Amino acid sequence: MARINLLPWREELRKEQTRQFVSLLAISAALTAAIILLVHVNISKMIDNQNFRNNLLTSEITKLEDQLKQITELEDTKAKLLSRMEIIQSLQQRRPQVVHVFDEIVRTLPEGIYLSSLKQQGDNFEFIGISESNGRVSAYMRNIEASEWLKNPKLKVIEAKRKDGRGSEFVLELAQTSPNEEADLKYAAKENK
Repeated sequence: MARINLLPWREELRKEQTRQFVSLLAISAALTAAIILLVHVNISKMIDNQNFRNNLLTSEITKLEDQLKQITELEDTKAKLLSRMEIIQSLQQRRPQVVHVFDEIVRTLPEGIYLSSLKQQGDNFEFIGISESNGRVSAYMRNIEASEWLKNPKLKVIEAKRKDGRGSEFVLELAQTSPNEEADLKYAAKENK
């Protein structure tokens, strides 16, 4: 049998296998590094995208908060304007009432009574006058009670001023009303709905 020396061939085979192993190891390491780099870049992009969205949401929330403040201010302004409008409307409705009230004061005043002072505070009046007799003051109070524009007469003071006893100074309190006050309230409630 011929003797063949296989050592150099085996040595070359081992070197080739070692080189292939190192090459595969290097390729595997390169692929692993590339995959890790791609994953890192992808995660970094996702983080940047989420940060951008968060910043966008924060800026939009700030804008909405500003708009809510403006809406609140507008609602306050609206409420103030509505209250002013109600006051103006009530003044407009009450404007003709003054004429009716003064007309009613004259109509209810019986003969023998003279008013020397008239004070108004809100819907309440205070009349100071002179009467020829106490009976005329009573008649005046009955006339006021029957009136559509005046109500609740209350005699505060009555004093005899003349020496002969034929004259008295009186102070009378009463309130102003409207004959259509209930209808006006119902109409205003219907308008506000």
